[in-house]
Amino acid sequence: MEPQNPPPHVVIIPTPGMGHLIPLVEFAKRILQLTPLLQFSFIVPTEGPPTRAQKAVLAALPEDRASSSFLPPVNLDDLPDDAKIETRISLTFVRSLPAIRTHLRDLQESQHKLVSLVVDLFGTDAFDVAREFGMKPYLFYPSTGMCLSFFFHLPLLDAQVTCEYRDMQEPLELPGCTPVYGKDLLAPVQDRKDDAYKWTLHHVNRYKLADGIFVNSFNELEEGALKYLQSPEPGRPPVYPVGPLVQTGSSDDKVDECESVKWLDEQPRGSVLFVSFGSGGTLSLNQITELAHGLEMSEQRFLWVVRSPNDETLNATYFSVEGDKKNPLDFLPEGFLERTKERGLVIPTWAPQIKVLSHAATGGFLTHCGWNSILESVVHGVPLITWPLYAEQKMNAVMLNEGMKIALRPKADEKGLIGRGEIGMVVKGLMEGQEGKTIRNRMNELKEAANRVVGENGSSTKALSEVVQKWKSH
Repeated sequence: MEPQNPPPHVVIIPTPGMGHLIPLVEFAKRILQLTPLLQFSFIVPTEGPPTRAQKAVLAALPEDRASSSFLPPVNLDDLPDDAKIETRISLTFVRSLPAIRTHLRDLQESQHKLVSLVVDLFGTDAFDVAREFGMKPYLFYPSTGMCLSFFFHLPLLDAQVTCEYRDMQEPLELPGCTPVYGKDLLAPVQDRKDDAYKWTLHHVNRYKLADGIFVNSFNELEEGALKYLQSPEPGRPPVYPVGPLVQTGSSDDKVDECESVKWLDEQPRGSVLFVSFGSGGTLSLNQITELAHGLEMSEQRFLWVVRSPNDETLNATYFSVEGDKKNPLDFLPEGFLERTKERGLVIPTWAPQIKVLSHAATGGFLTHCGWNSILESVVHGVPLITWPLYAEQKMNAVMLNEGMKIALRPKADEKGLIGRGEIGMVVKGLMEGQEGKTIRNRMNELKEAANRVVGENGSSTKALSEVVQKWKSH
């Protein structure tokens, strides 16, 4: 028999990319811990077969209270080869809308009480669909409060500025945020003629249609930006800081996990620099060579997740996280592995990042500045070296270096290459220098704060509970 009063049902639709899926799954897990009275469905738009990583992350949800399904892949063959990632993501989502409607209708017909639809930053075209089904639309913003502030400011900037933003002489000063120069703004706004910019502006203009916006950050981390975002302003939905939402384990255990963790077990406490550019980041061959020599010159211990080089684009593996076809180790300088084998371990393509960052031997993290990776570092108190590649990562790097002061940043030459001498110096500075010690102390304070805000009476828990109450009484 059907229950008389079905529980409130929340539908979550992530846009493509593991950096969007992981925090949304963690978001659902947190809510399920807070209340037994909600159910979730994940509907995942795709442009190809689901990856093992996607399936593994979704498999970590409790089966009795959360279901997940992948929509049929959309066809993007009409897009030019150089179409930017934001265009591909937005079109994948828009072209999945008919399948999303069908899916929601099926849920409704099987007596589910649909109360809310949650999408992330490039999924605003589903807001109208949510209203059709009597659902409240919410936005989940997987990046920083600073970046969200910029998004709210973008329509005004678009109307007032005639040049490309990178040519603006003065830095942009957003309320409560570190000033940021136009050249460091996120990648999709760097070419105003490109479709990626038009799509970004399209979504930003629709943010005001949401009933609320969740942001994966917390007050102690971004005090100024979040204070501004939470102050009432006409046309801006309520903003709920609910972070740090970081991955808490998945069923995807891989073979080389053992090698990296076993190796870390043998290293002294806080002595290893973890080097990884995320699930989508790639470097040029020249840059891999300089990084290898720089790590060698630093004389520090390191664990490096290396990918095959790509000289065309910095996010070459964003849509194909399954890994490289060629062996990445073949691209390292001759003799490098032999010369560094006593204090370095190089792992091709993938390492269990959470296990590495939470390991006592890990004392630093050279990162591409993806927000998920930064939050994982904060949660585990690991100081940073910033090496931004794409998306909003340069903005993040500015905030981490100049605003929060929890990171060092190596300087590139006029061609954009970061040289071995600079790398060696910065790595040594973080792991052994006075500046590194200061950063480490600040990171430990943030680690404690991150732990507090997700506790029973923490600010992030309270913000989440407030919305859950609305959903339950829908």
